[in-house]
Amino acid sequence: VLGAEPASAQTNVSSFFSKVEFSGLVDAYYTYNFNEPKTGSFTPLRNFDVKHNQFSLSLLEFAMSKPAVKDDVVGFRFDLQYGQTAQIFNSDPLDNNNLLNVQQAYISYFAPVGGGLTFDVGKFVTPIGMEPTEANLNNNYSRAFLYALGPYYHVGARASYAVNSKVTLGAMLVNGWNATGDNNSGKSVGVSLTLVPSSKVTVIQNLVYGPEQTDNTDDKRTYSDTNVVLTLSPKASAGLNYVYAKDSIAGDGINWQGIALYFNQPCQRHVALSPRFEMFDDQDGFASGAAQKLNEFTMTAEMKHPQGLILRAEYRRDWSDIEYFTKGDESRKNQNTFTVAFIVPFSSKS
Repeated sequence: VLGAEPASAQTNVSSFFSKVEFSGLVDAYYTYNFNEPKTGSFTPLRNFDVKHNQFSLSLLEFAMSKPAVKDDVVGFRFDLQYGQTAQIFNSDPLDNNNLLNVQQAYISYFAPVGGGLTFDVGKFVTPIGMEPTEANLNNNYSRAFLYALGPYYHVGARASYAVNSKVTLGAMLVNGWNATGDNNSGKSVGVSLTLVPSSKVTVIQNLVYGPEQTDNTDDKRTYSDTNVVLTLSPKASAGLNYVYAKDSIAGDGINWQGIALYFNQPCQRHVALSPRFEMFDDQDGFASGAAQKLNEFTMTAEMKHPQGLILRAEYRRDWSDIEYFTKGDESRKNQNTFTVAFIVPFSSKS
């Protein structure tokens, strides 16, 4: 047939797209803060569930990914984001928001060394912490202080090597935290170790070190992140995330640390309860903006519809040892919020 595409070209296109996964989600929520800030204003110490007393589109995400594997060594990932989460996640003082809607974009290469050495170059989400960016991948809807006040993404290069089924090593060389460019002439280095001693225990240790202050390569930041995940039964799981960080400003040492405890227990086939408790000690006020000891307790109830809809109802209480919060003209040591969230994830491979 005149103008028909050659069968070989059709086969190549079909073969390529058969290896690519298309995925994403739509995430909307309503939050009520009982301290009753001005409608539409931000809730203190939250990063994504930020708006009080209004329905909000948190995230619209669409991703394309093709893993780099032994038989097809070149891969890529590209995630587009829109909504409040995208604006907060990708806030970048060095880039004028040119990548506001790009959560991550990187090229992958699989080197046939030992069990396989994978390289990624570009922008990628941080390996730090227990909680991913997407709400459907977390047990709770709101994020812990450890996530909200830590790194979100990096730009640079990273490598991962699976020593065996129980040990994986990782390393990265990046511009820094939450900036596509670099605010100084130095680079930050990260290393990670993942241990899976049994099918019920996973331990991940991350360490990031480097200069993070503008036009300053003398002061270095150290960020240690420890994660432990326990499978208590075929359905129930528990987790622990501990962070210790230190830096210096004008020669004065500062540090902060925190610990979060997680639990997830399905109650019925499509219903689960997930409590979380967290303590965060910001003794120098560097992370939260005030010298204080913070705590939070969150209880999330989740219902999953067989066709993919995730409905969550969440109560959360934040409290401090100082009067950090406000209600009207009064200073408060706590805030309480209630959130209802609607999430629909999708994938071409499911």
